[in-house]
Amino acid sequence: QVQLVESGGGLVQPGGSLRLSCVASRRIGNFNAMSWYRQAPGKQRELVARISSSGITNYADSVKGRFAISRDTAKNMVYLQMNSLKPEDTAVYYCNLYEFGANYWGQGTQLTVSS
Repeated sequence: QVQLVESGGGLVQPGGSLRLSCVASRRIGNFNAMSWYRQAPGKQRELVARISSSGITNYADSVKGRFAISRDTAKNMVYLQMNSLKPEDTAVYYCNLYEFGANYWGQGTQLTVSS
């Protein structure tokens, strides 16, 4: 088992930046992927960005060029740097770990982009 805890959400104006953080409660294995998902009111949860244990990243088309995912293996952390934020980025953001066929989720952190 592993617990994931997100932080860094909040209220930001359009065009602003924010960084989300997620810390795992234990060391993450060598073969895994860590991801950020988001869910807006009335919508399905969607993948925002993913990073593999080897550092390969992929992004949703809607955030390419604006968001960047990174990880610090030594600290068991994953980050999501979000720039040029838009109102449509408003959602609850969830950290996800996929490891040995199992999915683990954090509790989510709210991002609101509004003037």
